Amino acid sequence: MLKIKNYLLIICLFSALGIVSFAQKPVQTPIPEETEKVLSEEIRLNVAAFDMKGQFVSDLKTEDLVIVEDGRLQQASSARRVPGNVLIVLDTGGEMRSNLSVTREAAKSLVKSLDSSDSISVFQFGDKVEMLSDWTTGKAQIFDVLDKKLTFGRRSVFNQALDSAIKFFYKTPLENRHLVLITNGADSFNDSALRDSVKANLMATDINVHVVSYTKLQKGSIASRKSIFVEGEYKPRRMPEEVADTLPDYKGAGKKKMVSPRDMAKMPRLGGVTLDRERIKRANDDLSELETDELFLATIAEDTGGEILLPETLDEVIEKTTLLAQIIDSQYVVTYAPKRLLRDSPKGEVRLIEVSSKRNGLQVKANRKLIVQK
Repeated sequence: MLKIKNYLLIICLFSALGIVSFAQKPVQTPIPEETEKVLSEEIRLNVAAFDMKGQFVSDLKTEDLVIVEDGRLQQASSARRVPGNVLIVLDTGGEMRSNLSVTREAAKSLVKSLDSSDSISVFQFGDKVEMLSDWTTGKAQIFDVLDKKLTFGRRSVFNQALDSAIKFFYKTPLENRHLVLITNGADSFNDSALRDSVKANLMATDINVHVVSYTKLQKGSIASRKSIFVEGEYKPRRMPEEVADTLPDYKGAGKKKMVSPRDMAKMPRLGGVTLDRERIKRANDDLSELETDELFLATIAEDTGGEILLPETLDEVIEKTTLLAQIIDSQYVVTYAPKRLLRDSPKGEVRLIEVSSKRNGLQVKANRKLIVQK
């Protein structure tokens, strides 16, 4: 009987081992078939949308848009409202240092007019480029920075400031990007290679460049310097009135009155002719440089779908920023997948993107040049 029990025990043991062995047999997993990788590309640009009265259109749809890239029709894939990211770059060096107070007030007017949801950052440049404020939606913080931290320099590093602005934008993933320049576009170092490089880099981005330019204002003052005819002054400003009043004034009783230093300081200046050829030559050179700078500013604004404003008075410098804020806050971020892939294009290729409307009563603005960078 004991032997039978032992045999039964052995049989049960082998049966259990067989079950365990079967359970631990590795399961074959199917090897996935190789799949074809589909790489998609997306071009992003800002589109301003207005009605016929110039009011913002709040219901823009992709089907409202006609996008043409180098003559080839493209299909918009999205149109979204995104708060603006506005980098304000202030020129406070070189000739611009004399306009520091006006530049400050223009920047404050722009900030005041922007939507409360927009993020704002401020740079200044004179002898060097300085970030005065990182991205913030707090307008009070920006006003405080503009009142307390704005300084001037003897030179202007305009091209470096543009380069720094582009790099700053790409430190964080942002959309609806706007670069506002308050400047005359002059650079003390006149580095044409850097300027060309910066321009190409701008064209490879989706940044809109807007310019409040002092060039037209400064052209007027240079025009008077280059003329051989010098206009007179009815109320001369050779020195402040309170200083002129401290100068000697001869009062000889019973004698013929003499022309005193005080009289000379307050005497109207007659027109005349200048034969200072060197002065005229410098004025001509300055005017030529100013026209070149204005052309560059107009080009980068136009090619990036931005605006250039050319005030004729100092008051207009401040007033026109309200219009600029309205343009910035009327933007949609529109995307499309190009039918001709960017990776198949040679580096440096320029593509012209034009956007128009097929909806009655809708006006859009978004034309820009795109340079392929690899």
